[in-house]
Amino acid sequence: MSQKQPYIRISSGGGGGGGGSSSPTTTTPSPPTSPLRSPRRRLPGARSGRFSSASQQPRSALHRLAWAALSLVLRRQGIFLFAPLLYIAGMLFYMGTVSIDSVVPNVMSRPPKGSVYRSPEVYRRLRPEMDADNSSGDALANVWKRTNKGAEWRPCINTTTVGLPDSNGYLYVEANGGLNQQRTSICNAVAVAGYLNATLVIPNFHFHSVWRDPSKFNNIYDEEHFISTLKTEVRVVNSLPGYIMDRFGHNMSNVFNFRVKAWSSIKYYKDDVLPKLVEERLIRIAPFANRLSIDAPPAIQRLRCLANYEALRFSDLIATFAESLVTRMKKHSKHNNGRYIAVHLRFEEDMVAFSCCIYDGGEQEKHEMNAARERGWRGKFTRAGRIIRPGAIRMNGKCPLSPLEVGLMLRGMGFDNNTSIYLASGKIYNAETNMVPLLEMFPLLQTKETLASPEELAPFKNFSSRMAAIDYTVCLYSEVFVTTQGGNFPHFLIGHRRYLNGGHSKTIKPDKRKLALLFDNPNIGWKDFKRHMASMRAQSDAKGIEIRRPTDSAYTYPCPDSVAFILLSFNGLDYHSTPALPFSTNYQQSREAQEFPASLSKSKSLGLKQNLRPRLSSPSTEARYLAIVSEDKWSMRNRTTQSGSRSCARLLK
Repeated sequence: MSQKQPYIRISSGGGGGGGGSSSPTTTTPSPPTSPLRSPRRRLPGARSGRFSSASQQPRSALHRLAWAALSLVLRRQGIFLFAPLLYIAGMLFYMGTVSIDSVVPNVMSRPPKGSVYRSPEVYRRLRPEMDADNSSGDALANVWKRTNKGAEWRPCINTTTVGLPDSNGYLYVEANGGLNQQRTSICNAVAVAGYLNATLVIPNFHFHSVWRDPSKFNNIYDEEHFISTLKTEVRVVNSLPGYIMDRFGHNMSNVFNFRVKAWSSIKYYKDDVLPKLVEERLIRIAPFANRLSIDAPPAIQRLRCLANYEALRFSDLIATFAESLVTRMKKHSKHNNGRYIAVHLRFEEDMVAFSCCIYDGGEQEKHEMNAARERGWRGKFTRAGRIIRPGAIRMNGKCPLSPLEVGLMLRGMGFDNNTSIYLASGKIYNAETNMVPLLEMFPLLQTKETLASPEELAPFKNFSSRMAAIDYTVCLYSEVFVTTQGGNFPHFLIGHRRYLNGGHSKTIKPDKRKLALLFDNPNIGWKDFKRHMASMRAQSDAKGIEIRRPTDSAYTYPCPDSVAFILLSFNGLDYHSTPALPFSTNYQQSREAQEFPASLSKSKSLGLKQNLRPRLSSPSTEARYLAIVSEDKWSMRNRTTQSGSRSCARLLK
């Protein structure tokens, strides 16, 4: 048996099917031919029918080198892992040998609008048109157009004639801060003492390292008037009795100090402070600024207003001198019938430094501001991670207005250069330069120093709170008050002006974000600028008659807690309305018998002060008063008013 061969080559003569017969021949097997090589592997001299070129041109050395590199890459594909490293190495080598300034063009990007101080450029552009404009007219006589037609607000803080119950103890507080922060502490202390039926000790003024004023209460306020005004509401003494001080070794540091959190509710004082007061008979709260919440019940707001607008009166020395300055300002304003503008300008060195804003003083200003920040707030502005963006601060309206900007704003609002201005301010930063434009626009500008002689100012010169009290009084009686920066001074003054001016604050409070945009436009025209300023003045006029919302301070918005809305003519009678009352007359009368005994039972046990708010009051007429005993318990009590007492009440049939 013959062995089968895996491969049998068939002869060319055909086999098995040909024409002739032939004997079969046996051939040796051979392997199949190898496949053709890739043209990339073909040797230069090899020829193939499919891959051969008719005319092979000789390649250059550069061509052969590129061909070899490409072949190396295709054979060793792992080299692609080193490509990023090779790219980075090449870029580093390139950047080290070629200057980037010659490659990247220098593109100048304009800062955001409103972020740069360009007010001097605006002033130089507007000055000719401003001086040529004679259309202002008597702006002071027509500045306030919003009124309550047929009605007005009138002060109506009431006091009771009923004797006070036995005191639960003594309350001693320390008022910290400047003049108006101390004022907040005093008014809040009166409200808390009245609510807890405590005897208030005249507040102690804490010496502050910034204001450096050692003045005491009686150096700034009339102490006797303060005590007598509150005598039917809160007991006030100027010192603690000896037997109390003996218990603590005549050392106030031994007295229990309540660490009250800021903006604590009146409920906290009733639940936490009152039991300790009854136990110890004397408690101390230091510091006391902002230790009572804004959204207090009407009883608390009434005591706050009573203390702020009636009980707190400046001492005779301050009041007499301040009133003389008011008289002198009116004499300087005869051509405007005694009307003048008061501007509270906050452009002192420490204020400019604290704001971190940039003006036009260049490197010298930068050096001076850095030094001032380090003196006043050591390390606060230079600590790690602190980022200061002056442009963003200006765009957000947080930069103090410069004297030049205040002058431009007032001239744009229609006040001409014959307007008398009182400037309430400390020492202006770089006054020799910064005050020049303001004096050019308003040559009749006055300050304490120009209205009074050095001898007259001597008793107040080194006492910041007394100087602030003088400014407060002159600003209070101006026709227009302009506030340029936030703070306690304008907040108290705006509320006091509302209290005295029939509910209208008569205050210009500019939109500083809008001003930042306008002052950053050197191409603005005078007419366009005046149009924007007239709109801003009208907005201040409209906001001047706003009443208090629940989240607003009673010191800024006394309406309606301490000012009554009076309809001037209603069937021949004055109609007194209290929008603050949370319920109707019929509802309260129907609930009177149910709520009154139960709501007073707990309070009477501790002698808590009952707020007596009149329901109706007119000379020789019996009235009904609202009494608040807690945050949500109301009741009615019958009281008899004395002839001539004031009230904010509704008419009862």
